[in-house]
Amino acid sequence: MAKPTPRVLAVKNIIDITPNMRRITLGGGAFDGFPADQESGYIKLMFPQDEGRKPIMRTYTIVQQRDNEIDVDFVLHGLNHQGTEGLASHWAKTTAIGDGILIGGPGEKKLINHQADWFLLVGDMTALPAITVNLAQLPDDAIGYAVIEVLSEADIQSINKPQNIEIHWVINPTASDSHYPLLEQVEALIWLDGEAAVWTACEFNSMRALRQYFKHDRNVAKTHLYISSYWKLDNSEDEHKVIKRQDAESDV
Repeated sequence: MAKPTPRVLAVKNIIDITPNMRRITLGGGAFDGFPADQESGYIKLMFPQDEGRKPIMRTYTIVQQRDNEIDVDFVLHGLNHQGTEGLASHWAKTTAIGDGILIGGPGEKKLINHQADWFLLVGDMTALPAITVNLAQLPDDAIGYAVIEVLSEADIQSINKPQNIEIHWVINPTASDSHYPLLEQVEALIWLDGEAAVWTACEFNSMRALRQYFKHDRNVAKTHLYISSYWKLDNSEDEHKVIKRQDAESDV
């Protein structure tokens, strides 16, 4: 199927959900023809470069959609630890209502498998928008856990979820390539009876540690395990893409 034609959407609203999470509403006349029901799907923010160079693209989750607009959440804290601010984060901090942004997509939804006895969703702040959508779409009688890493206590959000899904917030202001608070919290959970469906997205090194645990320690079925890295410590998104592809090819 052909990729959707990129379109320029207008910034309709800006709100800070927490100190490190900003929600930007995109819409406008060019929104006409955007497919319905795309929450948890992704868009590509496209930043033009000098003539003859391809735009730089950054991937973000659609967290809410209405008739003529979508909401996209941005982590404002710099995650690359290189002393430079990420392109999309800088845009989110400096854009104003009425500005335009070129976007591609929407792309494929990444939802947890609903055919399970219980559910486990794990991620850091970059995955919080996708976890929010996943929780909202679970059956009312779903049981299980969500383990969410945030930068500070002030970044804890109120999330719509089934009554019997427990949320465990992990406070971690500094990412590491050798210390994985998400994994520590997951290991501390009581593993429930029956078949688990697991959805995980976070920093690359933390993802690999969690993947080892889910695949080899807990034997989560491949059909019931979605696990992805959204970024990598000390790497740009383009560098991360290369490493992520190499890792996928070597993981068996």
